[in-house]
Amino acid sequence: MTIDWEPLGKIINDHQRFVLTSHVRPDADALGSEIGMARILVALGKQVKIVNQSPTPPRLGFIDTEGWICQLGKQATAEEALDTDVHIILDTSAWGQLQDMGKILGKTDAVKVVIDHHVSSDDLGAIVFKNTAAAATGEMVYELAVALGYTVDAIAATALYCAIVTDTGWFRFPSSTVNTMRVGAALMELGANPAALYEQLYEQYSLARMRLAGRSLQRITPEFDGLLTHTYIRWDDYAETGAVPPDTEDLVNECMRIAGAQAAFILIEQSNRQVKCSFRSRVGINVAAVAEQFGGGGHQQAAGTILPGPISDARQKVLAALRPVMEQVKKAGG
Repeated sequence: MTIDWEPLGKIINDHQRFVLTSHVRPDADALGSEIGMARILVALGKQVKIVNQSPTPPRLGFIDTEGWICQLGKQATAEEALDTDVHIILDTSAWGQLQDMGKILGKTDAVKVVIDHHVSSDDLGAIVFKNTAAAATGEMVYELAVALGYTVDAIAATALYCAIVTDTGWFRFPSSTVNTMRVGAALMELGANPAALYEQLYEQYSLARMRLAGRSLQRITPEFDGLLTHTYIRWDDYAETGAVPPDTEDLVNECMRIAGAQAAFILIEQSNRQVKCSFRSRVGINVAAVAEQFGGGGHQQAAGTILPGPISDARQKVLAALRPVMEQVKKAGG
């Protein structure tokens, strides 16, 4: 899927002030895409602010080497987020993923731009640049830079590489294409260091995070003859292990390591007792469609949503929604 980036190039050329934002609970693709985009804009002499609804997870703080990313209500006010010519929304095109930043976007007269690779989408009243075949939004930001001749420095290259490798499981997910690998190689030539990034991303876990992971692993439950696996984290688990909510990132992937598992989900209780649900699946099982039944969305093989608590009720709702999908998988022989 080829994107014509010229309209965005004109928007960038015609405006001076930019505010970048992304979804709640930002992951490395969201943060890396924001930093990469910001560095490109600054190199063009533009004024840039990055304002997110949620704080940057501590383990991903290294992506923001210069402290550019602000949290709404903490380092940036709503007025400051509104004070711009252009809003660029990266790595989401869903109102539910923006929360209070979405309210700001809903009443701004500024130009709105979306750069995203997710299937799920709302009408944000924006000019949309979407490529659902892209492995990561970071891949799209790099392609924007190349198409329009913009500078990608070492910091931007590192941030964009981080965005891509995390969203592709270090290039092992089916979303990785020949083009993804070429982009990764180009970013390495521009300064990204894979060995250093891997250590930063996956070899800096706290003991508390490992204890939380242990609880999650102990609770893995198989369904449909092992074709589906799931687990959960209770809010009390954080206090009991010393872990924090961002420590749940990637735990759902452990459920997919079990032989025969074709789909998986993890239920994570929130402080307000709502339940975050993250899905994963093999090719051919569209968990985004399941997430959309509960107002969520994402990729076909990686999606998420929020459900009312308690966990036991959320589990039954998710299992009921997955039943026809898994019965079909079972009927097809797994």
